[in-house]
Amino acid sequence: MTAIVILDRSALTLAEEIKNGVTCARIHGLDKRTDGADETFSDTISHLRALFRSGEDIVGICAAGILIRALAPELADKKAEPAVVAVSGDGSSVVPLLGGHVGANRLAQIISDITRGHAAITTAGDVRFGLALDDPPDGWTVANRDAAKGIAARLLSSDPVALHVESGNADWLTQSGAPFVIDGDGTGVRVTEKRIDNPGDALVLHPPVLALGIGCERGCDFDEVRELTEKTLNDAGLAAGAVACVVSIDVKMDEAAVLDIAAHFGVSARFYSADELEAQSGRLANPSDVVFAEVGCHGVAEGAALAAVSADGSLLIAKQKSARATCAVGFLSRGIDANNIGVPRGTLTVVGIGPGSDDWRTPAATKALRGASDVVGYGLYLDLVADIIDGKGLHSSDLAHEEERARRALDLAAEGRDVALVCSGDAGIYALATLVFELLDREDRADWNRIDISVTPGVSAFQAAAARIGAPMGHDFCTISLSDLLTPFDEIEKRLRAAAMGDFVVAFYNPVSKRRTSQLMRARELLLEGRGPDTPVVLARNLGRDGETIRVITLGELTSDDADMLTMVVVGNSQSRHIRRGDIDRVYTPRGYAKKMERLGETG
Repeated sequence: MTAIVILDRSALTLAEEIKNGVTCARIHGLDKRTDGADETFSDTISHLRALFRSGEDIVGICAAGILIRALAPELADKKAEPAVVAVSGDGSSVVPLLGGHVGANRLAQIISDITRGHAAITTAGDVRFGLALDDPPDGWTVANRDAAKGIAARLLSSDPVALHVESGNADWLTQSGAPFVIDGDGTGVRVTEKRIDNPGDALVLHPPVLALGIGCERGCDFDEVRELTEKTLNDAGLAAGAVACVVSIDVKMDEAAVLDIAAHFGVSARFYSADELEAQSGRLANPSDVVFAEVGCHGVAEGAALAAVSADGSLLIAKQKSARATCAVGFLSRGIDANNIGVPRGTLTVVGIGPGSDDWRTPAATKALRGASDVVGYGLYLDLVADIIDGKGLHSSDLAHEEERARRALDLAAEGRDVALVCSGDAGIYALATLVFELLDREDRADWNRIDISVTPGVSAFQAAAARIGAPMGHDFCTISLSDLLTPFDEIEKRLRAAAMGDFVVAFYNPVSKRRTSQLMRARELLLEGRGPDTPVVLARNLGRDGETIRVITLGELTSDDADMLTMVVVGNSQSRHIRRGDIDRVYTPRGYAKKMERLGETG
């Protein structure tokens, strides 16, 4: 996580620009001076220190001195401390103050690209050679970070440093301008897929050149897979840091052990179809007819490892077995780009974006939208989050085509994409989360079943309406949709009678449409059987959007002309109260606190 810290509202626009370009960022603003921040704080020094201790990267849009004075007492171990970057108020200067080689330099460069400013990188290796030995490219790992300082010092002193490249594309080293001597004598840098137990003063770098193929029975224990893979690598003298990816057959996309072993090695899990793995059958060391009968290819672990390294690679370790799992290792000398092999497990997040206002959109919803490769939704809802989803794959359809949108989202996720299915309000309240699970239940499709599906809640329309007017939901309440497109009205009427009998506060969704005007009047008629005509009714239209209106009338006054499909109708119960103070209307439903205090007084 990255905390963007601002101290006044003038920095908010710049903070939002940075937030949109930095992964997993949130804006932290000084209380009462930064309306619009994701989080607020009252004591700047204490908050900065708490963020630093928690390990969050810090971007301060403020004077560098503020950050320095606040964090100086916290400095202890530069290897474990987060990145700290200072940004000038106009974005012209971006200064990595701490953690240059643990992400601050890269973060500063990202921010300077966003602000069109200058990243004032001062670490010597970066300035002179554009090189940070202890912060290699993505996929690479450093076996012994402590050795980097001595090697960097020698390079900066123009002392020749031996560079031995046994595998991987080391252009970032050889083309840096640093005085490396390729295959020279003496202590230097060794780039290898091998495990080096005693490197001495040499710096050991592991390139991403190994593909770890995994096969296992359904429900296989993670520890069994971990022990098998670690033993396989250790016995062959291979470094875990050289593993570029974990690969398997697509029917294992939802296999916990496969996903967990990828997380264990800190790499991505990628998958292939049975046909793609069968294309490697001629290269397998241990083809199996039993495996073919089970999944449609003659080898999973070996086939996946070979598919990952392509025809240019080789099977470095043939299939190794435990009771319920297999593994194999493929090798590609030039290196493996894990983002461009196989497909990842697809994700589908059904996102509730709230009623429409940015202020009512949760940080989790924003994060889900930012992290998506594809966004599916009704056009109006996509327009409400246009600034967040710009540049992503957009898939829209008309309002009434809900199943089309849900199917599209599931199909895209089944292709290995990260999909967000957008709903207004809350995703699970009269929205598409239920349709997604209904389709899964109804069709039981293998490709859909393997998707990682989650639901991100949002502020619902009835919550927004209640908040705008006061607290009408202060006691028991229910929500009822008056639309009979999916539910016969006789069923709706049963629920109306139950709500009236139970004296529930009722929030009506879909109260009136162009062709449907009688249902609201029938609902009014039934509710009047249990509560008076003076019962307050809240009419909240276009909540959180341009043209928002909030009115309070009585149940006796309510007509079908008072509402449409953009209106939330909230009807109080027999205890609900409408009060007016000045020009402000408030509606609340007491829960009984006054009577509670009376009882306490009597017993006291």
